[in-house]
Amino acid sequence: MSTFMAKPKTVERKWLVVDAAGQTLGRLASEVAALLRGKHKPEFTPNVDTGDFVIVINASQIQLTGKKLQQKKYYRHSGYMGGLKTTVAGDLLKNKPERMIELAVHGMLPKNRLGNALKTKLKVYAGSEHPHQAQNPQVWELRG
Repeated sequence: MSTFMAKPKTVERKWLVVDAAGQTLGRLASEVAALLRGKHKPEFTPNVDTGDFVIVINASQIQLTGKKLQQKKYYRHSGYMGGLKTTVAGDLLKNKPERMIELAVHGMLPKNRLGNALKTKLKVYAGSEHPHQAQNPQVWELRG
C-alpha cells in the first residue's frame, strides 16, 4: 500500500461562501484557515496547496467575547523610529472589519511560501455582497 500525495496540478478547487454574521472571531478564523489549507478534503497533503477559495461575507457583524472590543489591541509599525501605531479592536471593527478577519486567519496559516499562497485565496467583505458570483460559490455551514 502506498501513501497518496496530492500534486499541485491535479487539485480541484471550489469557491466557498462563509457567513460571519453572529460568529465568534477565533472560531470562524480557525475553520476558514482549515478550508484554505484543504484539511476538509481526503487528499490533504501538508506541503501542497489543496485548499479552496473562501469568501467571507458580513465581516462587520463578527462577534468578540468578553471585553475584547475595548481591550484587544492591534499593532502596526511604519518602519520609522517611534512609528508604532495601536488600534483597539472596537475601532478596527468599525472602520475596517475585513482587516480583523484577515489578521485572525493569517495568524493561523503557515509562515512560509505556502502560507503566502494561501492568503491570496481569502476574500473578505464587510457586507453581504461580493463580486464572485461568476465562480458559482457554494455556501459552507460552520460547525457549532
